[in-house]
Amino acid sequence: MMLAFTGSRLDRADNIRNDPDALAGLMNWRAKLLKLEGLMPQVSDTNALEWGTLADCAEDAELVFLGLDTDESGGTKPCFAAVPAVGDASPRMANPRLWAVMATLSPDDLATYGGARSVVDWHARHRFCAACGGPTELAKGGWQRNCTNCGAQHFPRTDPVTIMLVEHEDKLLLGRGLGWPEKAYSALAGFVEPGESIEEAVAREVLEESGITAREVHYIASQPWPFPSQLMMGCTAIAEDTEITLDETELADARWFTRDEVQAAMSGDADAPMNTPPRQAIAHHLLQWWLDKGK
Repeated sequence: MMLAFTGSRLDRADNIRNDPDALAGLMNWRAKLLKLEGLMPQVSDTNALEWGTLADCAEDAELVFLGLDTDESGGTKPCFAAVPAVGDASPRMANPRLWAVMATLSPDDLATYGGARSVVDWHARHRFCAACGGPTELAKGGWQRNCTNCGAQHFPRTDPVTIMLVEHEDKLLLGRGLGWPEKAYSALAGFVEPGESIEEAVAREVLEESGITAREVHYIASQPWPFPSQLMMGCTAIAEDTEITLDETELADARWFTRDEVQAAMSGDADAPMNTPPRQAIAHHLLQWWLDKGK
């Protein structure tokens, strides 16, 4: 299952991140700088990410080391991205222009952009220490920030999220989020809370959002999701019952869909009772996995 935002060809080269001298030695004319307008990627006429040189960024720019890129001749070039002035905490679908641009990128470029976006956005929104409020500075090639006042160390966060298909007698429970278009349905999802396993989070979220008791949780696949920085962990579960008690603070609707209805939606049938999630989302691939499993 090849998922969007996975499969970057960059070697993250953690050994270089931990070596300040080695990292400084890479900041030369060979280094590549990912071109961004804030957090928007700049894309060439051939629908590829555009890269410049370190001369293209301000002298005081904070630079994140993304990794090493191997060219056709077998040589490597270090890749960097500059931290923007501000981050972006807006909802993931709030920027149609971004989604249109991302749809044109190759899987490799999309994965490189997704990783870069997550980490530079984190830096832009974490310039002050959570412990004392003092200013922080970039460290370890951009994979850490250190407080200049109390010395606390801070690391880019990844928030774990379970996203699950809940099945009962060849039907799927899908939900429509608050503010979503009328026919937009997807897998239920929610953040894993402290002290929970993946299986426990799946069961809790399904129960909270739909009133359905879920069991037999199985992991399927995962996807990094850079809006701003989540790890979506795709699972399936079996429902013990079908009576829905909707949590209206979380969902606008939830209902059971037959295999034929899901197939019609995935085939693009305008008369289907639901619209599927975008192909970039793991939910789309989970639905296809479920259809294929039943063949």
